[in-house]
Amino acid sequence: MERVIVVGGGLAGVRAAEALRSKGYEGALTLVSAERHLPYDRPPLSKAVLKGDSDDTTVDADWDALRCDLLLGERATGLRLGEPGRGGVVASTAGDLPFDGLVIATGAVPITLPGDGRQHVLRTIDESRELRSRLTEGARIVIVGAGWIGAEVATTAAAKGCAVTVVEAADTPLAGAIGPEVGALTAPWYAEAGVELRTGVKVAEVRDGGLVLAGGDRIDADEVVVGVGVRPVLGWLEGSGLLLERGVVTDASFRACRSEEGSGSPRPDVVAVGDCAAWWSGRYGRRLLVEHWDTALNAPEVAAATLLGEEAAYDAAPYFWSEQFGRMVQYAGHHAGSERMIHRGDPSGRKWAVAWLTGDRLDAMLTVDRPRDLVQSRRVIAAGTPVDPDAIADPDVPVRQAVRQ
Repeated sequence: MERVIVVGGGLAGVRAAEALRSKGYEGALTLVSAERHLPYDRPPLSKAVLKGDSDDTTVDADWDALRCDLLLGERATGLRLGEPGRGGVVASTAGDLPFDGLVIATGAVPITLPGDGRQHVLRTIDESRELRSRLTEGARIVIVGAGWIGAEVATTAAAKGCAVTVVEAADTPLAGAIGPEVGALTAPWYAEAGVELRTGVKVAEVRDGGLVLAGGDRIDADEVVVGVGVRPVLGWLEGSGLLLERGVVTDASFRACRSEEGSGSPRPDVVAVGDCAAWWSGRYGRRLLVEHWDTALNAPEVAAATLLGEEAAYDAAPYFWSEQFGRMVQYAGHHAGSERMIHRGDPSGRKWAVAWLTGDRLDAMLTVDRPRDLVQSRRVIAAGTPVDPDAIADPDVPVRQAVRQ
């Protein structure tokens, strides 16, 4: 392999480049990024950058040592593949880029709402800086979506003295991420912070001066922020022969699967990683698309190994965190197929957790200001060791001591 192209300038892209070099790849290496900035971390955009505590989240990478050509401000526009194992060509705004190996790390873009009114999304550092300038005292800020991003923006906007309203189509915050029963436990946090939360409300469009709701009512606003999810960047891969279903479909080694005749067989010379990769998890027996920093940080190690012909598979339990309304909320695992949920501590208090189990296996854990529980839960989930459900339900019993011997 003499020429590797990394398409995507986020964390997954830079980590893939670093992993390739650390594993001994000596050939030509090029990173194509649609943004003009050097690769940077995104989690601080809705936290420290929006607050004004930080203005630079550039990833600390030694580009000279990596011997990586950076094509910043350039976009991939198409992909032409040769026979499996024979590479191909990335069509881009910088011209055609031939490759022997390809890393797809194009990430995702925010979903926007209908309407010609101005709406802010929060995905790039420029968007975070722009929104920050609008969060002035007394400004009427309407946020669509009571998910992770919506809650974090509401937290900062309220702290800056804005009049904040959050509109959510579901009946509770975070219904899609952690389920309505647990999501409902976070609803009181909004009122506590002086934020108006309106659930079960659907938006028709964004207009100048605010929102028009599905029933025709209006909500006036100086600024509208939309946080209703993201879509993987896949347009440039249409017609490429790769299998695309919500993301680039891959095996557990991140090899991109082909779509020819529905075969789904993976290509050894193309890997996908990060927010655009729908990878197979043997741990959970299903395909996962995890749009969080931890996966973008760690999965590229496996993707790079795969591209270089090593035997490798990724099967880590997903992990993410959110800072909202003065609380640290953390989640590890995946609970979609779990049999039951157990409360750990009183959710009306400041510190509590929820565990999801199948039999005596711990599938996932959500913690609120209980970081030790989360750290120990991650180890238990990774090991797959059985636990005592009664002990897990007792907040005074450390999670590690709930493991059955």
